[in-house]
Amino acid sequence: MCRALPSVSECFSDITHHGGFKNTLCPSVIEVVSHGNFLVQNLSHCHWVQLTGFCHKPLRLGPHRATVQRTDPSHLTCHRLSAKLLWSTRFSLLFQINKGGGARQLFRSFIAQGPSLFSQPWRSPQTSTTRAHAHACTRTAHTQPSSPPANMPQTLVFFSPDGGDPPLPKCLCSQIYCHGELLRQVQMARLYQDDKQFVDMPLSVAPDQVLQRFSELAQAHNFSIPQQELQDFIREHFQAVGQELQPWTPEDWKDSPQFLQKILDPKLRAWAGQLHQLWKKLGKKVKPEVLSHPERFSLIYSGHPFIVPGGRFVEFYYWYGHVPNGARVYYLQRSQPPLLSLMMERYVTQANDTAFLRDNLETLALELDFWTKNRSISVSSGGKSYVLNRYHVPYGGPRPESYSKDAELAATLSEGDHEALWAELKAGAESGWDFSSRWFVGGPNPDSLSSIRTSKLVPVDLNAFLCQAEELMSNFYSRLGNDSQAEKYRNLRAQRMAAMKDILWDEEKGAWFDYDLENGKKNLEFYPSNLAPLWAGCFSDPGDVDKALKYLEDSQILTYHYGIPTSLRKTGQQWDFPNAWAPLQDLVIRGLAKSPSARAQEVAFQLAQNWIRTNFDVYSRRSAMYEKYDISNGGQPGGGGEYEVQEGFGWTNGVVLMLLDRYGDRLSSGTQTVFLEPHCLTAALLLGLMLSLLPQ
Repeated sequence: MCRALPSVSECFSDITHHGGFKNTLCPSVIEVVSHGNFLVQNLSHCHWVQLTGFCHKPLRLGPHRATVQRTDPSHLTCHRLSAKLLWSTRFSLLFQINKGGGARQLFRSFIAQGPSLFSQPWRSPQTSTTRAHAHACTRTAHTQPSSPPANMPQTLVFFSPDGGDPPLPKCLCSQIYCHGELLRQVQMARLYQDDKQFVDMPLSVAPDQVLQRFSELAQAHNFSIPQQELQDFIREHFQAVGQELQPWTPEDWKDSPQFLQKILDPKLRAWAGQLHQLWKKLGKKVKPEVLSHPERFSLIYSGHPFIVPGGRFVEFYYWYGHVPNGARVYYLQRSQPPLLSLMMERYVTQANDTAFLRDNLETLALELDFWTKNRSISVSSGGKSYVLNRYHVPYGGPRPESYSKDAELAATLSEGDHEALWAELKAGAESGWDFSSRWFVGGPNPDSLSSIRTSKLVPVDLNAFLCQAEELMSNFYSRLGNDSQAEKYRNLRAQRMAAMKDILWDEEKGAWFDYDLENGKKNLEFYPSNLAPLWAGCFSDPGDVDKALKYLEDSQILTYHYGIPTSLRKTGQQWDFPNAWAPLQDLVIRGLAKSPSARAQEVAFQLAQNWIRTNFDVYSRRSAMYEKYDISNGGQPGGGGEYEVQEGFGWTNGVVLMLLDRYGDRLSSGTQTVFLEPHCLTAALLLGLMLSLLPQ
């Protein structure tokens, strides 16, 4: 007799009693995640089911009976159907659903084989991609007695029930690049100065061969492989970093762009021309073999060319929907700050391409949906409750690209605190501020990385970015005639602005501050991000600009001669004093320049002049641009953090060229640095006004 059950949780109750498996439910898909994953596609009609996991030997469960069928938006029901097992030599099992039998027997059989199935590494990792807040397993090419129907989608997608991230499945993250004994041994042996080098190296042979040969090598040495033999193994089975990329020059690149003619200083004009040439050096295209053999690369394939930042960062750093931290499989659990709507606005303003906007608007909505469903937090103040956003990556394990450093840091804590530390490090990486005293405040040691607590803070800049995106989405929908969606985003923006005013704004200080969720108070330390709402246009009182300018004066920030410091705390982390970063200069400069206040505009120009001279002077001495600068003593390449300062460098070049385009008729390459003592602001303003009246 057919036995209908009211929910998936009851249907698969047996699973939860074996091996710590976890049930999740959503309207169309079931996911059971631990050592293996149960994935179902297209539950509304005839479908296939795939189990994934790890084993070295063939696995045959025989014919069993099971199905899951969608009945309504909130429940799934089990019915008497049968599943024909299709097996492979690794634990990636594909089932076809037919009529007959009972769900529990299949999963009892699956679970009863116990931990032995998972005692050895998975031999042939699958590749991954991302869309919205879904992860996807591409159907593998292993040998099967039969194949799925021709009309079956190539991708099996699973969602978490509440829209949250599922833990990163094993099938999406290679045993070589994301976790496992090979990664651990190589990284902890410190074969490379930078851990990122290893996880960016393509494979020379198929991953199952690499893992098999590594297993034999490890067993031969009782899992303590001598460093020289480990190096020989890497040399035989891996290629050099960057082999999967080829040079690319943007099709719209021109040798002498028009903006160069606006730069009056001849030295700055020549420098800008050299920086413009760097786009060709940083332009990359993925080679076809990454598409044909994705399992051999940590790089995620893109058919479109792109600009890389430079140095160790030889991949692009933006996506859509769920935005991976970067185009590598080991970044898939982390997002990036939400700026895709702003990119669209810049493009549409320049190209007036309404058709492109219409075709891709829902993609922009996916990004905001991700942050709403996965990174929201409720904050109360004065009897009112608000929803704001935070950075939050609830998965542990060391970051593969910084494995040895994360493992060493965890060793300073009790074992029970390791996973929480690693999750907070990933959240810090998601923020882009990896790492800063900004995330240590409130911890037991506010100068130590081991005190990181990124997810316990509501960041000003993240919420400013989302506020700006909500305004842009409202404008986009209005432009396309969708008034209801335009109103939706307009209301979301209004709610966020009210929350930012009540929770993050400090009237006495004249700035916005990160909010500490655990301690229920603002972090009043200085960070340029405290002025992000000016840049994003997310404030309602025009007087806030003058208050923010006074805040910069009171904090003595305008006395720094070579750029705006990232913080006033010297912790040795790269997002702290004495480093200065191009995006943060842009955030403050353009935030002030947007104001109708002539005083704010003049300060913006003087800050731009300081930054241009720092970059120009360092370039004149070293013939290179850097990702960050040390502004403590005349301007030098920056330092601190987990790796050596990188040359390139995408955002540094971009901000310099933007400032030269904006202020090219006023900027100077001269060595005299602008000193902006508070009492000199009025004189600087008057001088600027007088110069603007002179004939050009």
